[in-house]
Amino acid sequence: MRIGLRTAAAVLTLLVVSLNGTPAQAAKRLSVSKTRGLDRAGETVTVTGRGYDVTKGIYVAFCLDNGAGVMPAPCGGGADLGGTSGSSVWISSNPPSYGEGLAKPYGKGGSFTVSIRVGQLIGDIDCVVRACAVVTRADHTRTGDRSQDVRIPVRFAASRAGSPVATATAATGAKGTATGTRATPVGPPTGRLATAAPPVATTAAVAPATGLALTRTSAATPLGHWWAIGGAFLSGLLAAAVIGRLRRRKRVTA
Repeated sequence: MRIGLRTAAAVLTLLVVSLNGTPAQAAKRLSVSKTRGLDRAGETVTVTGRGYDVTKGIYVAFCLDNGAGVMPAPCGGGADLGGTSGSSVWISSNPPSYGEGLAKPYGKGGSFTVSIRVGQLIGDIDCVVRACAVVTRADHTRTGDRSQDVRIPVRFAASRAGSPVATATAATGAKGTATGTRATPVGPPTGRLATAAPPVATTAAVAPATGLALTRTSAATPLGHWWAIGGAFLSGLLAAAVIGRLRRRKRVTA
């Protein structure tokens, strides 16, 4: 009887795990200290998580929310290999060698507590107009893994008349400029928060998009011009010779 009950309990446990994932995945929790009425110019919030799989590194970041099953991106903070932007935090208990000292290890039970800065703008993306969220997502070593995705939507405070709060709907539009001051973007937008190795600085030349003056020019070369001049000269001499001979014949006939 006891053996039968134990077997039934084991089967029930396996069934629950198969339906809901591993116990660590089922217990995954994420909370944010403040999600509504956030300062558009930028505000630091505390993010707490627990129950995460400690074998998988994650980013805690402020990103554009693209919906369930799609990687949240772009995110504030850029490729924060120095850990100084304040807009993203890399958490991993087994990072690559270059991440040692940069990635923050998990606490007991897959837990963590970090602070990140959120603001109205992620680059040129206006999080008042579009849905943005404080998120966790798998780090750059497994970007296709969506099992670590958790999204907490945030809302910003209403813009008050006369307040020095920037909006991305101002006349200039491109950088979120408005009357008063300019909101500080939480970082350059990027789909990746770190790279597989420290980045190498590169420089790209960009051609101006406007103001290009087009001038019509001749395709002839200097040699081509000389041939044209010589040909005209020879044609003139030949014409003069023909006219001279015709005149001499007329004189003889007369």
